[in-house]
Amino acid sequence: SPEPWGPCRNAFDPEYISGGSSSGSAVAVALGLATFSLGTDTAGSGRVPAMLNNLVGLKPSRGLFSMTGVLPACRSLDCPSIFALNTVDAQKLFTVMAQPDAADAYSRKNPFANSGRSFGDMQKTIKIGVPFADQMQFFGEAESASLFDQLVLDWQKLGAEITEVDIEPLLSAARMLYEGPWVAERYVAMQEIMEESPELVHPVVRGIVVGATGKTAADTYKAEYRMQAYRAQAKQLFEQVDCLLTPTAPRHYSVEEVLADPVQLNSNMGFYTNYMNLLDLCGLAVPAGFYASGLPFGYTLVAPAFKDTSLLNIANR
Repeated sequence: SPEPWGPCRNAFDPEYISGGSSSGSAVAVALGLATFSLGTDTAGSGRVPAMLNNLVGLKPSRGLFSMTGVLPACRSLDCPSIFALNTVDAQKLFTVMAQPDAADAYSRKNPFANSGRSFGDMQKTIKIGVPFADQMQFFGEAESASLFDQLVLDWQKLGAEITEVDIEPLLSAARMLYEGPWVAERYVAMQEIMEESPELVHPVVRGIVVGATGKTAADTYKAEYRMQAYRAQAKQLFEQVDCLLTPTAPRHYSVEEVLADPVQLNSNMGFYTNYMNLLDLCGLAVPAGFYASGLPFGYTLVAPAFKDTSLLNIANR
């Protein structure tokens, strides 16, 4: 079986999912087996498990953490990520890991302004963008909406200046990760096994990746032109605010629910995460209280590349 032990279970309630392909790393920290762990994050795997298991999850700017030795999913988008118990630990790990690697062709040097020297308590007023209400999606979980509304009020009490912003370009970019030609990168990463022994690939994964075989080079260029337009619109958005604030994930799902409809529900879970690497943004998932059931809720702060330390500063407040 490609999954001999079954899905990794939520640290708070084993009937619920733990959040995706790096969830084992998150659950290990949540259960006290380690004080931090590493994951990877192409579409949300370093942030969604952080929310579902009440952790801090840092998806850094692309290229700051070395990908040497990491099995690729989408090589041009992949990022190693950090799961930690608090923002101070996450910042210490970020400083250690954000080093250029000559063996990684996608490696980028961390600017001095994004280094540990700038980590500390921020005194200035923080300008936070939140999506228009009609752009929010919780997939039937009203309590998520209430928790997010309370979170925005809490930030206002901390002195943050809240501005509504249009995130449609981000959502449009997110849809292209699995519907556009980027799925061909997943095929490239798995090409040998897909061609020689496709029956060994989990059926859900195989069904997604096989869709790449119908994509053409022309499709890729057309999609890249669209994505560049979304990047330009995202740049304008972040000129208005210090960061964007969204839920990390819309809700929790039970293991049973996801096994019954894996593709759609996993897509739902990535609603607030799938656009980030495509648009060269960084993100920091932060715990933010609990549902009445005792399951964790969390939010994500989003900013342009090389603003990782700024996000850690804001979350640390």
